Amino acid sequence: MTSRIPRDSRLRLVRPRPLAAAPSAVNQRRPRRPAPRPPEGTPAPAELARMARSGLADAARVAHWADGALGPGRDGTGSDGKGTLSDETAGRAAAELGLTAAQVRAAWDTARLAGLIEVHGDSARPGWRLRAWNRDDSAVLRGWVALFDAWSLASPEPTDREPAAVAEVVSAMPQVLSFLQLSAGPVPVEQLLDLLEQRVTELRTERCEIPYGPQPEPVEEPETADAPLAPLLDWALRALASVGALTYGDGQATLTPLGSWAVWVKLEQICVAAQSPAGNIEVAAEEMLRGCAQLRPNAARAEYRAWLAARPVGSAVTELLGAARGDDALLRGLAFEALRVVGAPAEPDVRSVADEPTLRPYALLWLAEHDGIDPEDAHEVLTREEATWLWVDTAAAVADHGEAPMLVRHLESALQPTVPRLLDEVRAVGHPRTVQVLVALAAAHPDPALAKAVRRAAFQVHTGG
Repeated sequence: MTSRIPRDSRLRLVRPRPLAAAPSAVNQRRPRRPAPRPPEGTPAPAELARMARSGLADAARVAHWADGALGPGRDGTGSDGKGTLSDETAGRAAAELGLTAAQVRAAWDTARLAGLIEVHGDSARPGWRLRAWNRDDSAVLRGWVALFDAWSLASPEPTDREPAAVAEVVSAMPQVLSFLQLSAGPVPVEQLLDLLEQRVTELRTERCEIPYGPQPEPVEEPETADAPLAPLLDWALRALASVGALTYGDGQATLTPLGSWAVWVKLEQICVAAQSPAGNIEVAAEEMLRGCAQLRPNAARAEYRAWLAARPVGSAVTELLGAARGDDALLRGLAFEALRVVGAPAEPDVRSVADEPTLRPYALLWLAEHDGIDPEDAHEVLTREEATWLWVDTAAAVADHGEAPMLVRHLESALQPTVPRLLDEVRAVGHPRTVQVLVALAAAHPDPALAKAVRRAAFQVHTGG
């Protein structure tokens, strides 16, 4: 991961050019584009959320049980320091919830992937989504999409297959899922296997490089290119079925309504650039920040000024910090960009949140710039751990709202000089989105060896290793 090009900022995606500054159209006054409609027959969001709640019912039950039974000061996790359930706690939960210990562990595992439980250092605690589980359909759907994105962690990888082949199948599955979504019905597994083989062949061709000059005699290696992909497709389809994305049986696979909707959403994100025209003055801070996400820097700052001018500074700052405490890392960064527009009046409130782990790196950067430190040098006020936490948080924003190349480029902004060092420190920092970030990075990176290392790290974090 080392680069010979000097870096002018190790947190380039955070400051001075935030994610909010992503280029959009030149003309900011174009008419509002109607929101794309999902395919005909897609259930309403409320119905999709009901399906997600049903599929994650055991995970939510275990998370709620842990919230009440494992309060502050009570040790219910194992001795591995990774937030996994101890045998005693799993048995106790099974007895109280009427489940088996294996079901409790599986539900706990699912809750972690869906963000209902967050692991912080050596402890686990309820996630933001659990607090909003019964009242916020969007939080439920985002939790399910997080589980869907981590499908490759839902079932153990085949141990009798080369890791490189597993990585190729994981990289090829989005195209298989897109085909399933466009088919809008059952598809024979033989047809999916043919598509998978074509896509894997394309991936191998894209990586093919012809070296110049005389070459040494080739060394025999495992013939992964000729290994059959049918067992790996079977693993992938079973893993996707386990998270509720599809049904699989009788030689065919069909996306569930939730799976079809999730794939459509991702296709829309890729094919359609969201447009956020001005006019956010009357809305709440969170909606205003979302509306500014695709504006150019100057246009976004103009929106911030207009929004701030329409309300008292104190309540505006409080509302922005409330949005920053939410689950969306993108809004966290945008909120502090808006607070930079506020300037000095926001200093007491920003200083008061500097001890909150989620907001601390952002607050320290804001205070450093407020004190006159050049934005290019402000990152030096962060400790190594804080900088790494901020790197993961920014990566989460990119994974949720950006494109795959941007996530790959974000790798170069890390403080660590090598990928192994980065992965070690990312695992240690305890960010609640670590697994999702690593899964997304592994899926996006074109280097199969690096993707393999990142996926292994994601699996280790996920399993508490």
